[in-house]
Amino acid sequence: MSNFSKVILKKGKEESILRFHPWIFSGAIDRIVGNVEEGDVVTVHAADDRFLGIGHSSIGSIAVRIFSFHEVVPDLSFWCEKFQSAFNVRKKIGLISRRETNVFRLVHGEGDGMPGLIVDFYNGTAVLQAHTVGMWLIRDMLAEAMKTVLGEMLTSVYDKSSKSLPFKASVEPVDGYLLGFLTTHEVMEDGNRFIVDWEDGQKTGFFVDQRENRKLLSEYAFGKDVLNMFCYTGGFSFSALRGGANLVHSVDSSTKAIELTNQNVKLNFPGDTRHEAFESEAFEYMKNINGRYDLIILDPPAFAKHKNVLNQALQGYKRLNTRAFQQIRSGGVLFTFSCSQVVTKTNFREAIFSAAAISKRNVRILHQLSQPGDHPVNIYHPEGEYLKGLVLYVE
Repeated sequence: MSNFSKVILKKGKEESILRFHPWIFSGAIDRIVGNVEEGDVVTVHAADDRFLGIGHSSIGSIAVRIFSFHEVVPDLSFWCEKFQSAFNVRKKIGLISRRETNVFRLVHGEGDGMPGLIVDFYNGTAVLQAHTVGMWLIRDMLAEAMKTVLGEMLTSVYDKSSKSLPFKASVEPVDGYLLGFLTTHEVMEDGNRFIVDWEDGQKTGFFVDQRENRKLLSEYAFGKDVLNMFCYTGGFSFSALRGGANLVHSVDSSTKAIELTNQNVKLNFPGDTRHEAFESEAFEYMKNINGRYDLIILDPPAFAKHKNVLNQALQGYKRLNTRAFQQIRSGGVLFTFSCSQVVTKTNFREAIFSAAAISKRNVRILHQLSQPGDHPVNIYHPEGEYLKGLVLYVE
């Protein structure tokens, strides 16, 4: 442990870390013993020099992200134990042995005790995204640890950190395979087949976090006219088609997203005339649909990635949902979501409340939705609960 620089906190600033919160903010630091560069492993100590934790240093308001509250050596064996723990959770909730699903999140940052790391598993390929320089610097060791734990399940590891690392980071990441090679881009979720583009697609290539909510949607879809806004690769659209929807319209402003949606619909429902995709901006498309749909999905990209744009984001959610409330058919159902971490459940619900009030429609909450079990929330780190959703009945 003596090889690592020491971060000494101000007196009284150790309270949050004693409650196992994994973030050390820069304002809590009194001094640093040793030379520290971004991404270095550091130990964190109270003002009286008590050991508190070990983690990666960062530039910015979150100065250290703790990956262990014990005095450990973060070598290959340590990371293998971390991955084994994460794998055990996915095994416990039945994702490893589920025949009709071969895509899931293997590592969810702080939720799995690995702050700054996201890993999604796509039918043999693990797509890694480092959100901190510390995790990026050990990416090869992380790939080796994954191979040790997953064995023959894992055919390749792809690093897609070029767009997830802090923009001020003094590194030059290049996306590419750390281990193995591409075998297939095709994955399966609850029997639906998808082509996932992790090289050029958003995030790691697919929004794994909506799996259970897509399944719920299929239960509402029978006989419905469905609008899937911000469709991306069409996940909710396939669930609606599988559930027996009368028609499904997928809308996205991205040409690439529309191409992927159409490709995936053809893969699952060849020749099915119930589906049509439109390239359009959301507010423009929803401007005058006049009761055309009785099931609408609003799953936009994060409107707020930082607190300084929170109010602007909440206005965006209010405007978007107001438009949906005004246009949905009487007796319709709205699935609406926010994936912005800085938007709390209360923030989101208040924005939807305001939208309903503006529309003057009678609205009931049928379900309150969140992220699935492979996106666990560390009970000591409530900030990890980022996905919020409501299913609403609109008279």
